[in-house]
Formats: sequence, C-alpha cells, structure tokens
Amino acid sequence: MSLFWITAILLIGVLVPVVTERFGRTINTICTMVAPAIALAYIISLIPAVFGGEVVVEYLEWIPAAGLTLSLHLDGLALMFALLILGIGLLIIVYARYYLSKKEAVGRFFAYLILFMTAMLSIVLSNNVLQMWMAWEVTSISSFLLISFWSTKSESRKGARMALTVTAAGGLALLAGLLIIADIVGSYELRVILASGDLIRESALYPVILILVLAGAFTKSAQFPFHFWLPHAMAAPTPVSAYLHSATMVKAGIFLLARMYPVLSGTEMWFLIVSMTGLITMLLGAYIALFKHDLKGLLAYSTISHLGLITLLLGLNTPLATVAALFHIMNHAVFKASLFMIAGIIDHESGTRDMRKLGGLWRFMPYTATLAMIAAASMAGVPLLNGFLSKEMFLAETLHSSSLGFLSWMMPVLATLAAIFAVAYSMRFIHDVFFNGEPKDLPKTPHEPTRFMKVPIEILVALCLLVGIFPTFMVGDLLASASSSVLMTELPYYSLAIWHGFNIPLLMSAIAIVGGLIVYAYRSHLYRFQAQFQESDEKLIFEGVIQTLVGYAVKAHNGLSNGSLQRYIAALLLFTIAITAVPLIHLNSVATRVPDQPVSGVEITAAIILCLSAIATVIYHRKRMIALITLSVVGLIVSISFARFSAPDLALTQLSVEVVTVILLMLALFFLPQKTASESSPSRVVRDLGIAAAIGGLVATINYAFITQPIDTISEFFLANSKTGGGGTNAVNVILVDFRGLDTLGEILVLGVAALGIFNLLARVRLAMPSSNENGIPWSQDRHPPILAMISQALLPLALLVSFYIFLRGHNMPGGGFIAGLITAVALIQQYIAHGVDWVKPRIKVEYQTLISLGVLIATFTGIASWFFGRPFMTTWFDYFDIPLIGEIELASALVFDLGVYLTVVGATLFILASLGKLTSSHRPTPEE
Repeated sequence: MSLFWITAILLIGVLVPVVTERFGRTINTICTMVAPAIALAYIISLIPAVFGGEVVVEYLEWIPAAGLTLSLHLDGLALMFALLILGIGLLIIVYARYYLSKKEAVGRFFAYLILFMTAMLSIVLSNNVLQMWMAWEVTSISSFLLISFWSTKSESRKGARMALTVTAAGGLALLAGLLIIADIVGSYELRVILASGDLIRESALYPVILILVLAGAFTKSAQFPFHFWLPHAMAAPTPVSAYLHSATMVKAGIFLLARMYPVLSGTEMWFLIVSMTGLITMLLGAYIALFKHDLKGLLAYSTISHLGLITLLLGLNTPLATVAALFHIMNHAVFKASLFMIAGIIDHESGTRDMRKLGGLWRFMPYTATLAMIAAASMAGVPLLNGFLSKEMFLAETLHSSSLGFLSWMMPVLATLAAIFAVAYSMRFIHDVFFNGEPKDLPKTPHEPTRFMKVPIEILVALCLLVGIFPTFMVGDLLASASSSVLMTELPYYSLAIWHGFNIPLLMSAIAIVGGLIVYAYRSHLYRFQAQFQESDEKLIFEGVIQTLVGYAVKAHNGLSNGSLQRYIAALLLFTIAITAVPLIHLNSVATRVPDQPVSGVEITAAIILCLSAIATVIYHRKRMIALITLSVVGLIVSISFARFSAPDLALTQLSVEVVTVILLMLALFFLPQKTASESSPSRVVRDLGIAAAIGGLVATINYAFITQPIDTISEFFLANSKTGGGGTNAVNVILVDFRGLDTLGEILVLGVAALGIFNLLARVRLAMPSSNENGIPWSQDRHPPILAMISQALLPLALLVSFYIFLRGHNMPGGGFIAGLITAVALIQQYIAHGVDWVKPRIKVEYQTLISLGVLIATFTGIASWFFGRPFMTTWFDYFDIPLIGEIELASALVFDLGVYLTVVGATLFILASLGKLTSSHRPTPEE
C-alpha cells in the first residue's frame, strides 16, 4: 500500500455512504468508516519510520516532459495533521450517526464529509504546491456543501456563501504566491522550495509573496480582518462545526503557516504581520466570546482566539515558540472538538443552544456535564490538562519576546489578558449551562444522550487528561517529529513536564485563572459596557456588499451588452488588433529568401474560386442560402488545398467537418428568415470595413512572417519518433493519440460538454415549423422523398465500412478516430434527413449522451492504465504479433484511445444535429395550428 492508494481509497469512500444508505443508518455508518480507518491504520504503520527521521516520499509521473508529477510525502508535520484529520474524523462519523435525524440524507452528509476529509488529507500530504492548492480549493467547495447541508435555512445558505467567498478569494491569492515562489525556485516540488528559503527571502518579490501566501492562510484560518465568516459557519450541523473548526478547515491556514515557515519566516516583515495579526485576533476573539449567548457562537469566537494564539506563536520567529504553536494545535483540536460535540448534545437533547434559556442541566445530564467541565477546563488552561501545558509554553515565549523593543512588555501583558478572558468564557460555558438556576421554556425536557453518542467525547476528554498528566509519553515523539519538520534544524531544548517549579509563566497562569473567575463574577459590568455598542450582523453586511457589487456588475454589463452581435465582434477584433500589432511592430522585418514553389493553372483557378466565393459570402450574407452555398465552396477549396500540400489527414477532417457544418447550418436556417433587410448605417459600414481591412492586414503580415522568417519547428522530431516512439507511420495521428494525447483528451471532453450544453439549450425550445418559403410558395408535402430514402439506406453500410477502414488504418495512414467518427456521424445523420426523426429514433436505440460519456471514459482509462505498469499517464504501448492466416500485425494501446475519440465524436455530432433536427418533428406546432 502507498500514500496514493490511501488517497484513492478515500475518494472511493465518497461514494460508499450514498450506495449503502439503503441498508440502514448503522450499516451506512460502519461502511463509511472503512476508508478512513484503513487510511488511519496505514498512517499509524508509518509512525516508526517518521519518528526515526525518515520522510516518506512517493511520486506518480503525470507528464514528465512538462514537469508535471504528482507527489506525496509524509514527514512529522504531515503525520501530526493526518492523525488529527483521520482520528477526529472517525469520531465525528460515529457522533453524526446519532446527531442527525432519520429524516435527513445521512448518506449525502457522509459523502460530503469524506470528500472534505480527502481534500484536507491531500493538503497535508502534498509534495507539490500546485497539487496542494488544488486540494486547498476542494476544501473550500466541500466545506460549502457541508455548511449549507441544511439548505432550507437562510442562515445556512448565507453562512456557506460567506465562507466560500472569503476562503476561495484567499485561495486565488495563495495560488499567485505559490506561482511566484515556483518561478523563483524553478520547481513546484515542496521539498525543493523548503530548501530554498534564503533564495526566496533575498528576492525582490519576497514582500509580494509573503502578502499573497498570508492572505491565503489568514482567510482560511479566520484571522483578523477575515474572522467574520467563521461564526456564521456555525449554521452547519454540529458534527460539521466540530470537525471543520477544530481539526481541519481552519487548521489548514495554520498548517500553511507552519509548512511555509522555513521559507518565509525569519524576517521583520514576517514578525510584524503574523504576530500582530495573531495578537489582534486572539484578543478580539476572546473578548467577543464572553458576550455570545449561543453555545456554538461562544465556541466559534473562542476558536478564533486560539487560532490567533497559534498564529502569534508562529510569528514570534523563535524555535521554542514554533514548538509551542505545534503543541497547541494538537491540544486545541482535542478539547475544541469535544466541546463542539457537547454543545451539539445539549442542543439535541434540550432543543436549544441559547444559554439564557439553559441552566441547571447538571440535574438532567450529570455525565455530559462532567465531560464538559473537563474539556472546558482544558480550554481555560487548568493544570493537569493538556491545554495548560501549551498555554504555559505560550506565556513563557511571550516573556522572551524582544522584537517590539521597549514595547515588548506589552506582549506578556496582552497574552495574560487573553488568558483571563479564556477562563471567563470557559467558566460561562459551564456555569450558565449546567448550574445557573433552572431551565427556562425549553422545547423539550433535557436528558442524557444515547450511550454511543458520548463515546467520541469520552475518547477526546480522556486524551485531555492523559496528555495533561503524561505529556512526554503521549505526544513527546510526535511533537518532536513535527517540530523538526517545521524548523528543519536541531530542536531547541524544551520540557513537557507538568511541573517546572514556581516561575513567572506559572504566576501568569494563576493570574489568568483568578482574573478569569473575577471577570466572570462581575461580568454584568462588562455586559453593560458592551451594550453601548450597536451589534452588527456580518451576514447582512456581507450580503449587502455582495448585492452592491452585483449591482455595479449589472450596470457595467448593461452598458457593454446591448444585444448587438456586431458590437461584440467589433470589440473582439479591436482587442485582437491591439494585442497583435505591438509584437509585429517589434518583429525583425528582414525577410529570408525561400524557394518559390511551382504553381499550376489548376491551383490558380482554385485560388480565384476561393477568393470569389469568400467575397460572394460577404456580399450575399443577407441571402442566407446563397451565402451557405458560397461558404461551402470555400470549405471545399480549403480541403483540396490541404490535400495539395501533403496534408491528407487535414483534408479528410476538413471535408467531413464541412459536411457536418452545412447540415447544421441548413437545420438552423430552416427557422430563420430566408432574407434579411440591411440594418447597418453608412458610418457603421465604414467602421466595419476599416476593422476588416486591419484584421486582413494583420493576418497577411503573420502569414508573410511565417514563410519568410527563420523558424525552427518540431516537425522533424515527430517525423523521426513517430514510428519508434508511437508505433505508427502516420505522424499526425500519432501526435493526436500519443505525443499530444492529453490535448486530445481535453478536446473531446470539451466537445462532449458542448454537445450537452447545446442539448440543454434546445431541450425546451418550441418553434413553429415554416409552411412556405420567402415567396409564399408552400413546401413540398413529400418531406422524405422515396428516392432519397432508398439511396441513403443503400449508402449507410458502405459509409460505415469506409468509416471502419479509416479508423483502423489511421495509425499508419491518413485516417483515425476523429475522421472516422465524422464519417459515421454523417452517414447516420443522412438517415435523419432522408427518413425523419420519428423513423430513425426507434431504429437507432442509442443514447448519444451515453455514447459521449463512454468515449471520454475509454480515452481516460486508457491513459490511466499506463500507471499500473509504472509508466506516465497516457504512455502508449505497441507490439507486433504474428496471427495465423493473417500474418504480422501491429497492436497499439493508442487504438483503444482512438476508439474513445471515435465514440465521443459520433455521440457529440449526432447529439447536436439530432437535437436540432427534433425541432422539426411532427409534434411541433405549425402556423396553421
């Protein structure tokens, strides 16, 4: 097994809950847990190697020539995050099984959750920054699906949109930063980038890189001023909040800061931006958390505060501060996940999260209250719990910070102040919910939850105790390994002992605990002070900003878009002139003399016909049938020109495309006026002539440059390697299915998507069938002449045979899947023309959209198959075989890829033409109706 297989298993696991939902909630939950459990078991099996200093690195070649390689790696930092992602993820799955009601789509919920888990794991395991960024964006999309799971609620939809907008915008900034880094370093590989910290810091673009990368990290981890989205994401189901906002989503930004620490840290700019942002976020979150009446709202702002604490530590630029930050990442994930799940239990069993209604729940839920008190005490930093240890390390590091000069005394003071508020809001979480009087107007009588709903919380609370009492045994090696991966130097001395004697950090902790209790006891004064300020709703502000931007966009669109196709084309052509003319001005005008090619009378005649037909198309463009005929003549001459200049593949393709295009245009013209009146004013005609002349001049200049400038082409490479590398003598086809096979795969995918788009556009179109031509002469009642029907049926087998022959010979002679697909499509569409849609439909029982999907899948899996043989994606295999009675033949995997191309072309072409042709079938209304 490998890291790639783990990722693949998790991706397959996305489909499992949807498939197994029908077998009941318990079976569905167990099946959903299989993929994460396998992944966690494999990660655990690698712990000894990682603790021994080994970095597990795996590569999967994608397109080596282009430098595109998928790579994963597991070091100490990735190991720590992988254990949190998979371990807490499994507990969340168990918890969600009992939290979600029987009426909800649990299978869909689990599918979204596993998708998010896969993306998050891919972020921490990626050894390629582009690959990491792709997973980064998938977390934004999958978190949007999770937050908006209760899509019937307005707050869920708005919270999801806000989270997606902010984090996706940060993701775009991050992409720009990573691209600049890769350009400076010369590689997208993370290990290369991490080893090039000095080169990046010395670059003139370092400030730009730092701002862009931090924008990505701060938006994801809800740092000030981007913190506003996190509290509104609490509209999600509580299992989502417990997972995304303790161990995963918001920790992705923290992971990025830790991962890029060796590259970007160590500068004054890093310290000022990161530490100050963390300090402001920590204080702001801790202060606001005290005033929130909603349990999840309190936990959301406390999460913001703790994320700020971790960011502050990473910004201090000291090794011990980095160790403390990593330690607190683990501790925060454990106690915050348990607290969120406890909040969910309270909501689930009492019907509300409003602390003004809750109170005295100790009598109803004593066991849950005990778990909550331990977890909240850990959040407050009470001794003998894990939160105390990392908080004490944090306080100690603020004492040693001297980067602010004479103002450095403020750092420990403000850190202690934040710790005071942490104790106060933790005390409120416990007292106001479990001891403060009696419950008031609860929707239902509170009680303890089902036994297995508490198991995940029990495990996490036990970890709070075990890590707090036995820190070295529980997490010592993991913390050391993660710290080594981030610092990339020898670790500084630190101790995880639970007792360091009477010292200043201990005094600060004592002040924080006592001060927090005092603040909570006299909180009414703070409440009156805070009541002076008008409370704002970030959702409404955000929606207002979005609506304002939409309004400006609509105005800009309406100003530019007036429905005039002439204006759009003119703007496009003017833009083309602007961006093309400048390079041509700077092009060396010295022409190289090339030998003249002999020209015969036939070629001159064909050129004259081509020019006259093009001119006639322009002159008679309002008489659309005549324009179509002259345009088809242009296409025919172009096809002959390709054949004349030794490009038979292009000639066959152009000819086939020309036939399909003419049929398509004839179908479209059937519903358009046969002749249109002149609409252009004289001034517009002059303008259009000027633009056309300029474009013609540019095209002529480019052509002249191509035939006179010394240009080195790669054609010799393809001609020399077509046979030896691709197994075919037809270089054109070998390029399409082998050398540039990825391009072809993308093209058929675009073709399929275009066909589906056209089908959707035409699906609900209802057009009246014209009953006469422009002169009022009725159309013939004989819509399908027998002579045409008989000829078309006789030609069909011959056309299919030619198509089959063209397909098979394509690898060595002119032909291939694309041309063969067009020939087949033309032969079949001829049946539609001759017999009509109603006659053909029951005889060709093929769903064209299925044909498109099958073609794309065959082409894709042909490329993937090469991975199983240790070769890059879409590597061609070929060999020669001696077949009895037939002789020696060549078999190539490219033939299967070409089959995918063939099926996609046939399906897309027929899908488009048949969809347009159905508009004229007998059930459509006519003017007489």
